[in-house]
Amino acid sequence: MSNNIAGKDLPLTEAVFYILLSLRHPNHGYGIIQETEELTGGRVVLGAGTLYGAIQTLEKKGWISVYSEEAGSRKKKEYLITDAGREVFAAERDRINELAGNARKMDEEV
Repeated sequence: MSNNIAGKDLPLTEAVFYILLSLRHPNHGYGIIQETEELTGGRVVLGAGTLYGAIQTLEKKGWISVYSEEAGSRKKKEYLITDAGREVFAAERDRINELAGNARKMDEEV
C-alpha cells in the first residue's frame, strides 16, 4: 500500500485501531469487546453499535473478512484482519510511533 492510500485513511479512530488489533487472530464481536477492554485497562469500552458499525465499514474497505460463521439462530461470526487491513494498521502504528518519538524529543529538550 502506498503512503498516499494509507494516508487518506489515517488517522484511525481508537475503536478501529483496537478492532484491527483484536483481529490479528480470528475473533468474534464479544471477543473484540473483551480484548479491547483488557488491553486498555477498561479505558476503551466498545458498545455494540460502535463495534458492528465499524465491522461493516471495515468489511466494505476490505480490511477485515469473515473467518467463520456459526450456523444457527444467532449466526456468530468470527472475523480476521486482511493483508490490506494489516498494511493500514502498520501505517497507523508507524504514525503513532512518530508522534511518540517527537514527544520524547520535546521532553528531552526541556
